[in-house]
Amino acid sequence: LVSLFMSDLLVGLVVMPPAMLNQLYGRWVLWGDFCSLWASFDVMCCSASILNLCTISLDRYLLIISPLKYKMRMTSCRALCLILATWAVAALTSFLPI
Repeated sequence: LVSLFMSDLLVGLVVMPPAMLNQLYGRWVLWGDFCSLWASFDVMCCSASILNLCTISLDRYLLIISPLKYKMRMTSCRALCLILATWAVAALTSFLPI
């Protein structure tokens, strides 16, 4: 849940202010090099938010199908690996193409 909070917080703090300026002025008013970086952060934060929701759903599913084995299967190390994988996939899909 903290990872989902961080991705949504980054959307609100990093992505939305330049998007608001873009909507208000009808054009990109910040320096040109920042546009590609902003677009990458936009895709990364939104992708991380969606992937975090998928990871939380997977975690809840594993807890429901086998509640007695859940503690053995979902260790803190595995949970950290899932969170890191979520952010890595989001970063790779956003910064490599853009």
